Amino acid sequence: MGKRERIGAIVNEERSESSFPLMEEVFEKRIEEVVTILGCGRNGRDGVYDEVLSMVEKALITIAMRRSNNVKTSAADFLGINRNTLHDKIKKLKI
Repeated sequence: MGKRERIGAIVNEERSESSFPLMEEVFEKRIEEVVTILGCGRNGRDGVYDEVLSMVEKALITIAMRRSNNVKTSAADFLGINRNTLHDKIKKLKI
């Protein structure tokens, strides 16, 4: 087994530990696209990590609020976070 095959086997083994390996792969590809877009023209500036996390948090909270008919307690339960934490994130992210 060559080096490339061993690396591939390790990556596949790590991915197989997830409950949703296909979704993780799709998600990773989409995040790669977002990172590429954000990274264009930055000339090495930092902040991509924080920007992507903010985008993901905002999307998750928006989805949770929509699914819960804008009931924060239900949205927080859906996300597995405290209601006060959700409230703080809504203010911080200006949702």
